[in-house]
Amino acid sequence: MQIKVVGIGGIGGALLPTLSRFLNFGFSDVEVTLIDGGRYVERNRNRQVFDNLGSKAQITAERLVQDFPRVRFRPQPAYLTEDNIVSLIREGDLVLLCVDNHATRKLVSDHCEDLANVVVISGGNDYTDGSVQIFIRRDGENVTLPLANHFHPEIERPQDANPGVAGCDELAESEPQLLITNNAVAACMLNVFYAYLQGRFDFDEVYIDVVTSNTRAVSRSKAPAQAG
Repeated sequence: MQIKVVGIGGIGGALLPTLSRFLNFGFSDVEVTLIDGGRYVERNRNRQVFDNLGSKAQITAERLVQDFPRVRFRPQPAYLTEDNIVSLIREGDLVLLCVDNHATRKLVSDHCEDLANVVVISGGNDYTDGSVQIFIRRDGENVTLPLANHFHPEIERPQDANPGVAGCDELAESEPQLLITNNAVAACMLNVFYAYLQGRFDFDEVYIDVVTSNTRAVSRSKAPAQAG
């Protein structure tokens, strides 16, 4: 199994320990690639766990391999861009997309529509609510809607910038995050990941509100998605 975790911020940082433990004790041949061009700085400590300052991908991989030695962790300290996405997101990958900007979601969605077989589980949030989408391509056909669809014009026509082009610090300062919401979205992404592995779901998007404790799954695709 080839898993690509894109973004090691609030959501990615919350998702990785549980995902890694699940994989370490449940699978025999898994590689997890950590893709993020950002660096840990002191102000990240309110939402993220890290031992040292520096590359998020490298430092996170070093910490996880100590606890979960059966999983192969491969750090990629780079933001996804048009220049590198072909080499980083490939046929057969399962992508856990934990980014905080629509430009990168659009980039991933468009690229994956050029692949024959790929799964993308994308999570994002505002301050107290969020959502998770699952995009499945099988044998060159969309089983579920791509991330960029008419229900999500903010992804179809993003008004923000890819951090590989615009500074990540600028994006982080403009969008305050709540740790509790990050954790809720990360947990929901793992729920969707497990449901996909079991082939036991008939939804392709989940909405979450941490204040009301409401979680709502919806299906917008023509047919329920089943694991390949």
